[in-house]
Amino acid sequence: MGILTWIIFGLIAGAIAKAIHPGKDPGGWIVTIIIGILGAMLGGWLGSTLLNIDVTSFWSPMSWLLAIGGAVILLFLYSMVTKK
Repeated sequence: MGILTWIIFGLIAGAIAKAIHPGKDPGGWIVTIIIGILGAMLGGWLGSTLLNIDVTSFWSPMSWLLAIGGAVILLFLYSMVTKK
């Protein structure tokens, strides 16, 4: 899959990650979308590189789990770093 696919994954994964990790995040919805895109790319990279999981299909449940998982992780880390 190309980078454009992971960006689309990220848009959707960011919304799902926000639903999984609710609360007030600094930065609003634009930052959440950016974190979702980066998280999806991170999840895809981790899955394909470190775990040797095939993430070549847009409709693969494993691709979706990796994208959402990466977005949740980054959203959590972002909220911990920016917490006052």
